Amino acid sequence: MSIRVVVADDQALVRRGFAMILRVHQDIEVVAEAGTGVEAVEAAHRHRPDVILMDIRMPEMDGLEATSRILTEADWDARVLILTTFDPDEYVYKALRSGASAFVLKDIPPEQLATAVRTVAEGGTLLAPSITRRFIDRFAQGRVVNTAVADRLQRLTGREREIMTAVARGESNAEIAERFVIGAATVKSHVSSILTKLGLRDRIQIVIFAYESGLVEAGEHDIGH
Repeated sequence: MSIRVVVADDQALVRRGFAMILRVHQDIEVVAEAGTGVEAVEAAHRHRPDVILMDIRMPEMDGLEATSRILTEADWDARVLILTTFDPDEYVYKALRSGASAFVLKDIPPEQLATAVRTVAEGGTLLAPSITRRFIDRFAQGRVVNTAVADRLQRLTGREREIMTAVARGESNAEIAERFVIGAATVKSHVSSILTKLGLRDRIQIVIFAYESGLVEAGEHDIGH
C-alpha cells in the first residue's frame, strides 16, 4: 500500500515542488495540499494521511498549532514531518512537544525527502544533528528532575538505560551497536523494549524522557556526531 501524504506550506511554489518530488515515487501518494494551518487540519481529517509535511510559518494557524490539533484529534495513526527554513530552538521544542515525529530543514536534498517520509510513516524519527544538539541543551537547562518520571526508570534493565542514554545523545542504532559491541538488531530490540516498558511513542520521546528523568544532563557529553 502507498504512503498517503498531505503537503502543507503557504508558498505555492514550494508546496508544489515538494509534492512533485514525492509523486515520482510509486509508494508515495500525495492526497492533498494545504496553504494554511487551518487547511492542513481540514485536509488531514478529510484524507486521513499517514504523514503530513508541515511548514512552521503559515497564515491563520501556524504549523505547530496545526500539528498539535491534528495529533490530538486524529483517530488514526497520523505522523507529522516538520519542514522549515528556520531551526531556532523554540520551534524545535514546540514541534517535538506537539508530537512531531521529525524536524528537518527545507534544504534537505530531494532524494532524502522520500526517505524521510518513509521513515516517519514506519514509525521512525529523524532530526538533524545540529538541531538535536541545540534542542537538548536548551531543553535540559535549569530543569528540575521529575521524580515520577525518574521512578519509571526502574522498569528498565541496566543495558536498556545505557541504550536510552545513547539515544538521548543523538546516536543512531549503528553507532550504539559499535559503542557496545552488539548487533544492530539487538539495539533495535532494546529500543523497542524501552518504548514498550515506558509507554513511549518514538525515539524523540525517549530523548525527552531521558532528560526529564535526570538520566542524562545537558553538557554531559557532546550530543550527536
